[in-house]
Parts: sequence; C-alpha cells; structure tokens
Amino acid sequence: MRLAKIYLRVISAMIVREMSTKFGSKPGGYVWALLEPIGYIAMMTVIFGAISHSPALGTNFLLFFATGYIGYQLYQSRVMYLSSAVRANKPLLTYPNVAPIDAITARYILQTLTTALVAVIVFTAIFMTLSHAPDLNWGKLLEAELYAGSLALGVGLFNSVMFVRYALYEQLYGILTRPLFLLCGVFFLPESMPHPYRDVLLFNPLCHVIMLFRSGFYPEYRAIGLSVPYLSVCSAVIFFCGMTVFTFSRRTLRNEA
Repeated sequence: MRLAKIYLRVISAMIVREMSTKFGSKPGGYVWALLEPIGYIAMMTVIFGAISHSPALGTNFLLFFATGYIGYQLYQSRVMYLSSAVRANKPLLTYPNVAPIDAITARYILQTLTTALVAVIVFTAIFMTLSHAPDLNWGKLLEAELYAGSLALGVGLFNSVMFVRYALYEQLYGILTRPLFLLCGVFFLPESMPHPYRDVLLFNPLCHVIMLFRSGFYPEYRAIGLSVPYLSVCSAVIFFCGMTVFTFSRRTLRNEA
C-alpha cells in the first residue's frame, strides 16, 4: 500500500512537470494545444470542400475529416510524445524512486487526456452545426481508442530506447513515417482504393483504427476491409515487442539517457 502511494505521488508529480514543460512556455499554454487541431481541421475542411462537392462518407466534410484526423491523432499524438519521454526526463532518472517507465506512464496519461479533451471539443462543436447529431457507437469508439493506445505505447516504448541508443534511428524514423498521415485513410476511405493498392494499405493497422473509429460515428458505414482480429493481433504483438525491448534496456536507459 505504501509503495502504491509513493508510485502515485511520483506519477502525479511527473504529470504536473510535463504539463509545465509542454504547455507552460507556449503562448496560451494548454489552450493552444486545443486550438491548434481545431484550426487545422477547419482549414483542411475548407480546402477539400472546395475540391470536391461531397465527402466520401456522409454529407458533412467537417465531420468526415474530423473523424479521420482525430482517429489518427489517437495514435500519432501519443507515439511522438512517448518516444522522447526518457531522454527528456534524464535529470529525474538519477533519483532512485524514479524509473524510466514512470516517464512513459506520465506522458501517456497526459497525452491521452489532452487528446480526449480535444476530441470532445471538436465533435461537440461539429454536432452543434448539424441538424441531426449522429448516434454514437461508444463501443466502437472506445475499442478504437484501446487499439490506438496499445499501438502507440508499443511503438513509443521501442522508440524511447532506440532514440537514446541510436541518433540516426530518430532521423530515419521521422522520414519513413512522415507519409503515414496521407496513407492511413484520413482523407479517403481505404476500401475505395483500387486493387492492389487497397490490400497494401490494409496491412497498416492505423487504417483499421481510423475505419473502426469512423464506424462509431456513421451507422451506415460498412467499413469493408476492416478486420478487428487483425488489428488486435497487431496491437498485442507491437505492444509486447516494445515492452520487451524497453524492459531489457532499463539499465541502459538510466546510464545513457
């Protein structure tokens, strides 16, 4: 019981520190973290609304793009924040009560709450502009969040080790993953792509996360190609690999971070 209280105090203190470090130095602080994605969604909606007369799903461009963007951010916002967690908290690792996993845990909790708050604000604002708000399927939404979080945690754990040990890896990772935003189905429906490109895209578990997330907003969306078993296996394997690499690198992280 005493160890649990100490652990909770450590995590709470690190969350407060992360909030101060991430948002305290920016104009507007935490507010800017909420307004930035809202502004981006609005801008992209105007651009794509001018290009096409109707979205690929439904009748509202704003809702279609927001479901893709927020679905993607369930993964991306956390994985980037987690990847640098250990390195950014190097001074704290000299304390015996602070472990590398504490830095990961604090950042994971903070970014999860931030993304959830952004999603609530964005979709509440969108629903206010609609004549009929959609009936949300909370089971699918929470399922998408669970799988996205598992993928982000697994990749983040792996990256936090690799970023510390190999500086070149961080640069390569940034280059190789940059096209992900365009290939995950944020702007389109993966099943609408012709064969064999559709099959290649569906190897990416993030496509399945976004399809699952969107299906929670659109009851009529059939999401052809969505495979929850495939997504669950990918999430479990990536999480297990990331946790294994991180666990066996704890001493290295303390010494080299």
